[in-house]
Amino acid sequence: MPGEYTLTYFPVRGRGEAIRMLLADQGQAWTEDVVNGEIWQKGDLKKLCVFGQLPRFQDGNFILHQSNAILRHLARNHGLYGQDAKEAALLDMVNDGVEDLRVKYGRLIYQNYESDYNLLDLLLIHLVLAPNCLASLPLLAGYVQRLSARPLLKDFLESDARKKRLINGNGKQ
Repeated sequence: MPGEYTLTYFPVRGRGEAIRMLLADQGQAWTEDVVNGEIWQKGDLKKLCVFGQLPRFQDGNFILHQSNAILRHLARNHGLYGQDAKEAALLDMVNDGVEDLRVKYGRLIYQNYESDYNLLDLLLIHLVLAPNCLASLPLLAGYVQRLSARPLLKDFLESDARKKRLINGNGKQ
């Protein structure tokens, strides 16, 4: 029966947050089954997860794993998955693009925080377009400052060749 939802996830936003947002926006109630590190490390729950990871979502007797599969299931059930197959494909395309960003964010946060040049490039572009955009984001501003101060990178960033290179081809920089 729709509406008998349970989300099993860690006590963080992570991959569970978009699911929570969709449910909340659609006026749906759900139960949170919060898994702490100790429970997860025991391994019993992990063995029950299809791919050995959370979130786990229960819709009545139907159980799903994988956050994007859960989102698509809920979107279909709540009329949010487009009017036809083409609209659904466009939604999938956008969601896959978002997933690419999420994977890069995860790699940055959990594995490679101080050497993600893609993030630095993107933030520097934003600073050109909106110089105060990081004013209320001290962690990102500090990240840009730390990496930009590395001697070899600083030399490159301040080089005439780089300054002459356009950010993009549309003249809006």
